[in-house]
Amino acid sequence: MGRTAALRRAFIAGGAIMTIALFGWLVLAPPASFDPLHTHHAAAASSTTGVQPGAVGPRTRTYYIAADEVLWDYAPDGRDRVSGEPYGEDAAVFVEPGPGRIGTKYRKALYREYTDASFSTRKKRSSDDAYLGILGPVIRAQVGDTIKVVFKNRTTRPASVHPHNVLYTKADEGAPYSDGTSGSAKKDDAVPPGATYTYVWQVPERAGPGPGDASSILSMYHSHKDEVGDTYAGLIGPMIITRAGWARADGSPVDVDREIVNLFQVWDENQSPYLDQNLARMQPDPLLSNEELKGDDGFGESNLMHAINGYVYGNGPMAAMKLGQRVRWYEFSMGTEVDLHTPHVHGNVWTSAMGMRMDMSGLLPGEMVALDMVADNPGIWLFHCHVNDHITAGMITRYKVVA
Repeated sequence: MGRTAALRRAFIAGGAIMTIALFGWLVLAPPASFDPLHTHHAAAASSTTGVQPGAVGPRTRTYYIAADEVLWDYAPDGRDRVSGEPYGEDAAVFVEPGPGRIGTKYRKALYREYTDASFSTRKKRSSDDAYLGILGPVIRAQVGDTIKVVFKNRTTRPASVHPHNVLYTKADEGAPYSDGTSGSAKKDDAVPPGATYTYVWQVPERAGPGPGDASSILSMYHSHKDEVGDTYAGLIGPMIITRAGWARADGSPVDVDREIVNLFQVWDENQSPYLDQNLARMQPDPLLSNEELKGDDGFGESNLMHAINGYVYGNGPMAAMKLGQRVRWYEFSMGTEVDLHTPHVHGNVWTSAMGMRMDMSGLLPGEMVALDMVADNPGIWLFHCHVNDHITAGMITRYKVVA
């Protein structure tokens, strides 16, 4: 039995106890006087009316997003960037290509943003946001807005865009199941390869920050044609909703200087719809056929990529912020019972929506949290999941605070 298979059984057996022990504090309410950014925006936690200086009114925000097939590299730097050394024995399980091992490069499908409905020119991601890696474009809105996503499926499989928290009709849900609808109300469920579909979502108050939240919250979107396979393939992205009257023209909250988004996930490439394509690219195993490899524990283990934003062992760009900036960190997770994560930041601290100051938080699969930081300690700092097995498997990176 592979290490992750054994852990999965242990998590199933003790999951309820662990959930209560690690996450039971989530039921606590924040104190009425809580100031999430150390007195920088106390009103954001209690006021739901009025337009703040620098904010804009409701509007329609249009995004042109395609699903593109790419060859993704979980470790493009080719070494452990955190230690500064070549990969060790633990890392070799996941990153070394060879006979019967795929390595770090996998065929995937990603959401990518384009400039218009021709889908001929990709919208360039800024250098500040390069750390987002595998994630789809950040969709932003404030309460009262309308979000329009013009979606083109440029992959070889049906795909969709399903949002969380916002208000949608059956024709804009992006999820196929027996729901009593037919005809045009089913076209959103699975957009065929080469086709385009426009999703329209409303952002009412119930989609935005609640009375105990700061000025913005994290949501997400992902493909739901085959939810498990689609998300492991890479079709997932963040959505940030800001309180009415608190958003700049680009949708970001006026009381925050910098936003950081991180997805913690063990990407199970064994469940990706592109597994056969990735096997075809691999150097063949001398003893086992590709079909036999699918049942091999060692092969299965090698395809579990313990990543932050699609990177392992500190590979990829570092998130950076300036000393003294008000930074909002949005953390979320997807996956299985193995995806119980404890994001831990070195060097600085967060303040939670409950008023707790901490340098570590907790995530369950599908959970989304927002944590605030005033960056007061310059340097390059570790940022990682504190689950021991996840650390050794590569769920670790760094961030930078620049003086």
